[in-house]
Amino acid sequence: MSHSHSHDDHGEWREELLAHREEKDRFFAEHRQSPLPDEERDDFEGLGYYDPDPDYRIEARVEPIDSDETFEMEMTAGEPVEYERVARLEFDLDGPRTLYAYRRPGEEGSLFVPFRDATAGGETYGAGRYMEFEVDGRIEEAGTVTLDFNLAYFPFCAYNDAFACPLPPAQNRLDVRVEAGERF
Repeated sequence: MSHSHSHDDHGEWREELLAHREEKDRFFAEHRQSPLPDEERDDFEGLGYYDPDPDYRIEARVEPIDSDETFEMEMTAGEPVEYERVARLEFDLDGPRTLYAYRRPGEEGSLFVPFRDATAGGETYGAGRYMEFEVDGRIEEAGTVTLDFNLAYFPFCAYNDAFACPLPPAQNRLDVRVEAGERF
């Protein structure tokens, strides 16, 4: 795979990533919609992350899934929730991999990629992590998207049992370690 990124790109990408992490820490510490229970906010010193790693920014081929069928995603609590399977993402990470992107029926905008990898239950949240990405225009015309595992994050139920969070479906299990994004 040829990396045509210049070094400057990386610098800029890294700064954006770190700024994004800082902003998220502030949200967790101060915002009234923070998932942290009140009694934990004072001691909160920021979320844990792997170091930014450009090798985990991966071009994925988008294969749109043309079907109106919905898929019931199991939740950590309560009833399953309906999602549409919008696209299959094919990429290379120590070999060919596939993840599916989902969306709530009727929703536009970002696509939801819940996944579990081999760090789950050890260095990362056992139920898995989430990624989201935007597609400009129609997914059918997208061709490729950048999956940035540096943006992988824990569901809110990792911090607070009051939340019900979708569990990554079996097809979204990667039997490889993804050492990028949020960690304990």
